[in-house]
Amino acid sequence: MSPRDFEKDYYAVLGVSKDADKTAIRKAYRKLARKFHPDANSGDAAAEERFKEISEAYDVLSDDVRRKEYDEARSLFGTGGMGGFRPAGGRAAGGFDFGDLLGGGIGDLFGGVFSGRRVGPRRGADLESATTIDFVDAVRGVTVPLRMSTPHACATCHGSGAKPGTAPRMCNVCNGTGHVSSSQGAFAFDEPCRACRGRGAVIDEPCPTCSGTGREVSDKTLSIRVPAGVSDGQRIRLAGRGQPGDHGGPTGDLYVVVHVRPHAIFGRRGDDLTLKLPITFPEAVLGATVALPTLDGEPVTVRIAPGTTSGRTLRVKGRGVHRRDGRTGDLLATVDVAVPSKLDTTARTALEAYRDATAGIEDDPRAHLHAAAGGNS
Repeated sequence: MSPRDFEKDYYAVLGVSKDADKTAIRKAYRKLARKFHPDANSGDAAAEERFKEISEAYDVLSDDVRRKEYDEARSLFGTGGMGGFRPAGGRAAGGFDFGDLLGGGIGDLFGGVFSGRRVGPRRGADLESATTIDFVDAVRGVTVPLRMSTPHACATCHGSGAKPGTAPRMCNVCNGTGHVSSSQGAFAFDEPCRACRGRGAVIDEPCPTCSGTGREVSDKTLSIRVPAGVSDGQRIRLAGRGQPGDHGGPTGDLYVVVHVRPHAIFGRRGDDLTLKLPITFPEAVLGATVALPTLDGEPVTVRIAPGTTSGRTLRVKGRGVHRRDGRTGDLLATVDVAVPSKLDTTARTALEAYRDATAGIEDDPRAHLHAAAGGNS
């Protein structure tokens, strides 16, 4: 990165705020990269340039050190960067030494960021995909096939971009640095080398398979192991399954977002499974022992205490989600007293007899409402 690059607003390029965290920056980059990727815009030069601009912005803002230096430089010289110039030799007209102002020289201030433009190994971009699995598989773990289009090093040129039997040569204009300097009076300008488009190398005979890009895109199926206990929306990182790096750099990572289909009767709260347990009115009043289904198919029996009301939660230890550390969540059954919508003559007569028998014996369940209303009058 040259001083001129500090004039670029990388936050605006990605469409994020200056206080955006790394997750927001990564999300914005992936969205734009998919839209402007050369593979999706074949022959569109404008889209290719936009993709390079997006990648350049992400390279800086995704790196904590380079982002800090970029922000500090923009803050020091204003949003207009350095006005596109730097003092030649560190000293401006009139004998004023910029090194004196910055304490150690302007090269020291930007050296770490400038190194990002030097030709060398560069890590490949991360990729993201998604898969949808059943609730039971999310609890137990499952291996799923994931079909996706992935870039990889060209099999013909092995990633060099050059026709077999040839090799890229160092750019003799910038001597492999990827940028050139020119002096105008007291100032020197840095800009990307036009001969090699900032790459530092020139390919005289491009590979016929990849047209000099060094990459191919193919469809393949990956076997993805989803661990037990994964939750809906969780991202799984697969190291080294992303986009190939440049100039021998490491491959990026693949992130798989897992979506979980809801279950017909079970829910989930952390490592606990949840279940609504309907019981009859007599069971709620008199108590009962009822069978409770579990996710593994083996029912368990639970005791309903006499006088149990709707909303009470029963806990069955160890029948929840198994965790990686060996611990297991519980099964939480919330009681729901079922009220019959229809009664035959015998049942109605019996219920009316119960009502008459308990009149004046049972406490009024709405007594607290009347008391509160009276206290506010």
